[in-house]
Amino acid sequence: MLLRTPTALGALMTLGMAPLADATSKAPDDGFQPLFNGKNLDGWAGALDSVRVQDGTLQWKPKKSGVLYTREQYADFIVRFEFKLPPGANNGLAIRYPGTGDAAYSGMCELQILDDNYEKHTRHRIDPRQAHGSAYGMAAAKRGFQLPAGEWNRQQVTVIGSTLKVELNGTTILDTDLAPITRTLGNKAHPGKDRKTGHFGFTGHNDPVSFRNIHIKKLPPKTAP
Repeated sequence: MLLRTPTALGALMTLGMAPLADATSKAPDDGFQPLFNGKNLDGWAGALDSVRVQDGTLQWKPKKSGVLYTREQYADFIVRFEFKLPPGANNGLAIRYPGTGDAAYSGMCELQILDDNYEKHTRHRIDPRQAHGSAYGMAAAKRGFQLPAGEWNRQQVTVIGSTLKVELNGTTILDTDLAPITRTLGNKAHPGKDRKTGHFGFTGHNDPVSFRNIHIKKLPPKTAP
């Protein structure tokens, strides 16, 4: 069983886990804009029938899959959100998704949204590059910084050029450059890895995962956050 480390607990105590601004509030002064208004799916496309909006949250329906993605496309950006997982649940983030195909390969990548105790609940062993926060099949994220299933986690993802940075509950769990990576899980071809722009979205895998307080900030090309 993966336990929260002292480092992770210290980060959470520092953050205080204060809730983010309400999904319907005005955009903060730091340049972030809401992607989800907490009321409906305005601005989204794709697997609209696979999700529902309830109590200000975006909830994936059980036994429903597909890619729910923004109508707008993004190049370099920072996205912030909160997520809640039931035990053994699986979802993902579609990064620079073209709007068709498997987000893990047709887009720049799929960043894993996965219960840290996935193996315990499903008895299915995973490759380190499949753990939560990992660039699926390419780069492994650190584990042990996720809150227990059923609690809300805070995550921030920064995409600049070919680089990805994932921060979970105040700790950086992935900081990588996909450009030099040539080996993927199962040596499967990855035609979308070097995409420069695309949609942002969520990839459902039949589990009732919830999201809220989803905000995004566009970055000028080659600009560090």
